[in-house]
Formats: sequence, structure tokens, C-alpha cells
Amino acid sequence: QVQLVESGGGLVQAGGSLRLSCAASGLTFRNYAMGWFRQAPGKEREFVAAIRWTGYADYADSVKGRFTISRDNAKNTVYLQMNSLKPEDTAVYYCAATRTGLTSIEGVYNYWGQGTQVTVSS
Repeated sequence: QVQLVESGGGLVQAGGSLRLSCAASGLTFRNYAMGWFRQAPGKEREFVAAIRWTGYADYADSVKGRFTISRDNAKNTVYLQMNSLKPEDTAVYYCAATRTGLTSIEGVYNYWGQGTQVTVSS
């Protein structure tokens, strides 16, 4: 049974930082690219970042230069370091896994976590 468990969300002031973690189990981690998505109230879920097993990563334009995705293959964990947070970053953040490769397409992700809330106050 595949499980993706996010942690690290919370309330932070604008300009602050948070680091999200996603622990994966029940899958062969090196076979999966890992992604982060987010969904703000009243909006569609959107791509944030993704990373291959090799460490090659891709980002949404809205977070480039502020967010960094990384993974520890020995710990089956993917991280999202979020700096210079803005109120518009407020959302539920989801971790996801795909065998398709590095992609921003939500529909090809096979497994999803339950999400963790990030709230950025102005």
C-alpha cells in the first residue's frame, strides 16, 4: 500500500520560510518522480515543483527563485523549502508521485498525499 505523508505546514508571516516534507512508503522510490502541487481556496489545484530521482527539478514560474524541491532517496523523502513566502502562497500543499517522469501534468501522478495547510499572513 503506497502512502505519501506530508508534514511541515503551518502559519507564517509574509517573507518567512517553511519546509515541507513528504515521506513515501510502499513504492520503489527511485522509480518515481515526485511533485508538489497546491490548491488555494476556490481555485484549481496547480503545479508547484517536481524532481526526478537524479535531482533534476522543474518549477512553476510563480515560485522560481523562492522555492527549492529536493529529495533524499535513502530516506524516501521529498522536501519543499519555501522562502520569501507571500500571502498568495496560501494553499493546501500536496505531495504526489509519478512513474511518467518529470512533469507538471496533474493527471499522470499515480499517488497523492493528504495535503498540508500553508497559511501566509500579510
